[in-house]
Amino acid sequence: MSFEFPWLFLLLPPLWHCLYRCRERLSPRYFVHLELFAVRRGWFKWLWLLRYVAVLLLVTAIASPVTIDQDDPLNRQGVDVVLALDASGSMGASGFDPKSRESRFDIARRIAKHFIVDRIGDNAGVVLFGDFAFIASPVTYEKTVVAEMMDYLVYGMAGQNTAIGEGIAMGVRALEDSKALSKVLVLLTDGEHNSGRVSPKAATELAVKHGIRIYTVGMGQKGEFDEAMLRRIADESGGAFFAAYDPEALAAVYEAIDALERSRIKSERILRKEYYYTWPLAMGVLLLFYLWRREAL
Repeated sequence: MSFEFPWLFLLLPPLWHCLYRCRERLSPRYFVHLELFAVRRGWFKWLWLLRYVAVLLLVTAIASPVTIDQDDPLNRQGVDVVLALDASGSMGASGFDPKSRESRFDIARRIAKHFIVDRIGDNAGVVLFGDFAFIASPVTYEKTVVAEMMDYLVYGMAGQNTAIGEGIAMGVRALEDSKALSKVLVLLTDGEHNSGRVSPKAATELAVKHGIRIYTVGMGQKGEFDEAMLRRIADESGGAFFAAYDPEALAAVYEAIDALERSRIKSERILRKEYYYTWPLAMGVLLLFYLWRREAL
């Protein structure tokens, strides 16, 4: 909690002093209710306190109390990100990294784990898709647990084909209760959509409806994945398309996505303010009304 105009509290000492010392002799036609603050005998002492409190509340309202959403590790409403990983049969192929015999899925999983753990202050979840899709880990702040869980995922456990529409739709489902400022789905695949009951177009429209940006990543050699479709999904949802032809490029893709989202959320948080001047203003006006009624009686 802070104030937009904290220097206005400097008005309190002279105003309180005036309540105690000043004698108003102005014509009522200019200041009809100045008698509310006049010094009068016969009033209870606690009514003096109400006068001071009324002035304090009005000055507080003018100073405009406000809360500002700051970007820090304890803020868990920054970015909610879901990684949708292709676990079809083709992801079991080796050769993506000429230096090792790791499968495409193992490489994608390893790099994705680093991406998740490094997103300090954000929530993360994982969706796996093949012939169908399922939520392997719900969106949570416990990203270390999510990374450890990913070690138990293997290609083929969701079927051998590639249902990209199902992967997007399940990612939307994982994010549907999110209250984050930014909701992101990172979809990685090495093939073309050839399975599932949900089309990529319908799933993308659903994501747009829920305010989710989709970053698409094509993994593998050029021509192995449907670049045109992945670009279209990213463009329609406000995300971006990336192609990764080797492990170094894939790691760079996740770094680029990380930088894009941190920049975007930082600019949005600058404008995230909540004002609370109405509460002290309302209480101050009620006190003034009460004092006026006492004076009238």
